[in-house]
Amino acid sequence: MGVKLGDIIPPEAVQTVQLSDLSNKSIAIDGYNILYQFLSNIRGPDGKPLQDSKGRVTSHLSGVFFRSTNFIKEGIRVVYVFDGQPPALKIETIRKRIELRERARKMYEEALAAGVVAEARKYAAQSSSIEKYMVETAIQLLEAMGIPYIIAPAEGEAQAAYMAARGDVWASSSQDYDSILFGTPRLVRNLSLVGRRKLPRRNEYVVVEPEVLHSEKLFASLGITRRELVEMAILIGTDYFEGVRGIGPKKAYSLIKEYGAADKALDAIKKSLDVDIEAVRRLFLEPEVKKDYELKWREIDREATMRILCDEHDFSPERVEKELNEVESILSEKRRVTSLDRWLM
Repeated sequence: MGVKLGDIIPPEAVQTVQLSDLSNKSIAIDGYNILYQFLSNIRGPDGKPLQDSKGRVTSHLSGVFFRSTNFIKEGIRVVYVFDGQPPALKIETIRKRIELRERARKMYEEALAAGVVAEARKYAAQSSSIEKYMVETAIQLLEAMGIPYIIAPAEGEAQAAYMAARGDVWASSSQDYDSILFGTPRLVRNLSLVGRRKLPRRNEYVVVEPEVLHSEKLFASLGITRRELVEMAILIGTDYFEGVRGIGPKKAYSLIKEYGAADKALDAIKKSLDVDIEAVRRLFLEPEVKKDYELKWREIDREATMRILCDEHDFSPERVEKELNEVESILSEKRRVTSLDRWLM
């Protein structure tokens, strides 16, 4: 879920873009975040995920394949970054999320049995969970597609932000705003959610487009530093603990502008948090990251990709072949144009 900062994000810090605007740029994607999107959204009308003949969920593989080929066709180089060992502070949050998903699963089954399909699909999405085999099969597919991936020592978002801050990728991508706290210079949101989307619990649709949040513009507009944003997050609450009841982003902003630090603000309003504030600061400002990674993008191995998707997981060979042919055709045309441009020079 991440830190709730949406209410204070200034419009001047956000740039709405098309996928084509991201061509020739490299982006580090929060792997667990995007897999969860695929598992939540790629489902049948009754909420059931895609499955192969052995009953294994394949919604995530469909998302990885078709979204990634779309990125390739647009000239976007992506690297998937997966979580490693969660910080100790996050264990309780993970436990609560498991409970919520189990509750949603039961409500899904009840709604399905009652024939309330719309409700069933909503609860099905809420019950989505990422299993170990899903990450493993996603990684197998990425290897076949020549797309690099990194397994972070801790938080994937922190690793992606580090790579962007280091200049090894142009931006990091996630739906959460935590990437800004972790130090990314640019955060790309809605990268895999492009298109017409139904609003929750409403019979209305909106067009979702990618957007780039520029950290420097955010800090300049709000008149704060990254550290002060972390102080705000401590008051609001993070993935590691619940914040102070009644304090949202706007209240946290005014408190930190006045007092400069979360502990000083808490003293002033006579509140407390049952958490090591300094440990939280370190998690965001000095996160554990892998520094000796290598990024290499390779050609798609058609045979391996077909074997994983079609032979092992029952995808339609015709549909996969069609997509691979489109990718190959577009890349061949780009190479032809590039070669022509070089010759003319």
